[in-house]
Amino acid sequence: MAIHKLSLDEFDEIDYNLIAIHTSLEDYRLAYFINQKLPINLAKSADEVQINIKEGETKFSRFYFYDEENTVAWNLVQNKNEVVQEKNDQVQDLFSNSTEGISTKVYLLPEFKKADYFLKIDNTDDSIDVNQIKTILNTIDNITTVYIVETKQIKSKNNLIF
Repeated sequence: MAIHKLSLDEFDEIDYNLIAIHTSLEDYRLAYFINQKLPINLAKSADEVQINIKEGETKFSRFYFYDEENTVAWNLVQNKNEVVQEKNDQVQDLFSNSTEGISTKVYLLPEFKKADYFLKIDNTDDSIDVNQIKTILNTIDNITTVYIVETKQIKSKNNLIF
């Protein structure tokens, strides 16, 4: 009986593509326009992407579609959000604003702060032409820039596990 030793490198294999999107569109509008241009049907997912930082926790909106025919999962995820910390030392009185707090910007992938959203395409093989998808996304009005993220540049890969 032969024993196969598993290497950690085998689990580090990247089987997704990541496309960064710069736009002022709201998440649901962007998902709608992507659905019109690509043969997918992104829908709002109840499973948002949660990130915990020292200032608190935040959730990034996520739209999801699973293509059973090609066994490909599509995720459109917000990259920017905020954590609002409540001020504990504040005295509450009739004239104080109870919604005050310290707001901290949080990024799903901090190394790509200028990107507003990411389109993550899981389990891709040669059947998906990522450059063609990038070109199609660039035809959507209100999208400023679209580019393919080199997975080697991603430092916060754990944030993409969803």
